[in-house]
Amino acid sequence: MRQLRVQNGFSLIELMVTIVIFSVGLLGVAGLQIVSKRATFEAMQRSTASQIAFGLLEDMRANGPALASYLAIGQVGQNSITSTTTTTVSTCADMAAPCNSVDIAARDLSHWEIMLDGGMEAGPNGGAGGLVSPAACITGPPFAVAGIYTVSVVWRGTAAIADPGINACGATSGQYGAGNVFRRVVQIPTFIDPTI
Repeated sequence: MRQLRVQNGFSLIELMVTIVIFSVGLLGVAGLQIVSKRATFEAMQRSTASQIAFGLLEDMRANGPALASYLAIGQVGQNSITSTTTTTVSTCADMAAPCNSVDIAARDLSHWEIMLDGGMEAGPNGGAGGLVSPAACITGPPFAVAGIYTVSVVWRGTAAIADPGINACGATSGQYGAGNVFRRVVQIPTFIDPTI
């Protein structure tokens, strides 16, 4: 009579196959984590850009008489105001010397540039937040009359996609890759009447 042998344990081949399958699974989880972090960073950048655009538009709405000053600035971001301004921008906090609407516009633009560049967040080497390679552009009707004003905020994204081409803000800076494939744009239009 033959006796059946019962196998105990497992072979080295089974162990190797298990390790390979487990390793592939871990690589998949690591890849998913990287994609998740990238998507979260992109969402944070888009949210920051939207908040800055809405905030700047609300400051423009509140300071209607100086709409021409906002339009004349061209592009804001990456210290474009502070590097071209020879005088310091007033904080408009001195009650003895109140600011006029042009001074308020200069203060607003300086403030939003600091927000774009991340200067409001402290890091070991200065600003830690803000957008990556940011720029903001303001467009509106000539002569700063009632009409549609648009704030466009652009920054450098993490993955290459086709440039939407909806706006020229920052497109010629060369910071967004060949063909601007890393350029991201948030464009917020609104109606502003400077007489209201």
